[in-house]
Amino acid sequence: MEKSDSPLLIQKEYTLRRFGPSDLEAVININRVCLPENYAAYFFIDTFNTLPETFIVAESHGQVVGYIMCRLEHGFSDLKKLRFARKGHIISVAVMPDFRNLGIGHSLVEQALSALSVHHSDECYLEVRTNNVEAINLYKKMSFEITRTIPRYYFDGFDAYVMTKLLN
Repeated sequence: MEKSDSPLLIQKEYTLRRFGPSDLEAVININRVCLPENYAAYFFIDTFNTLPETFIVAESHGQVVGYIMCRLEHGFSDLKKLRFARKGHIISVAVMPDFRNLGIGHSLVEQALSALSVHHSDECYLEVRTNNVEAINLYKKMSFEITRTIPRYYFDGFDAYVMTKLLN
C-alpha cells in the first residue's frame, strides 16, 4: 500500500450531506457496528420522511462513515421547568471506529442542531450511556448539560443520561 492510500490520510477528508434512501444499507451497517441498539429499516425511512433535513450522513471518498437522525417532539422542557417546549431529539448518532476523533461527530451534531433551529426547536436532547465518557465530553463541549438519568434505559440494563441544550 502506498502512503497516499493510508487510512490515516483518507480519514481526514469528509463531507456531510442529507441522507437518501440509497444510504439505508450503509447507515444500518454503521448502526450495527457502533451501537448495541439497532433499529428496523422502516424506522430509519420513517424518521427520514418525517424530518429529512435532520437525517445527515458523513461521507469519505464515496463511503458513508457516519450519520445522525433526529425528530421534533413537543413536551415539557428539561431546562426550563414547567414550560412546554418544541424539542429536537437526537435519536441516533454514530461514526465508524476508524473515522472517530476527526470532528465528524461534532459536525454531524452541529448541522442537525442548525436544522432543528430552523424548525424553531427551543431545545435539543439526546440519551447517552452513562459510561460513554468520550461522547459525554463531546456533548458537554457543545454546551449540552446532563439534565437527568434514566435507570436501565438500554436493553442491556445500562443507565442513560439525558443531555439537553438550549437552542433559541
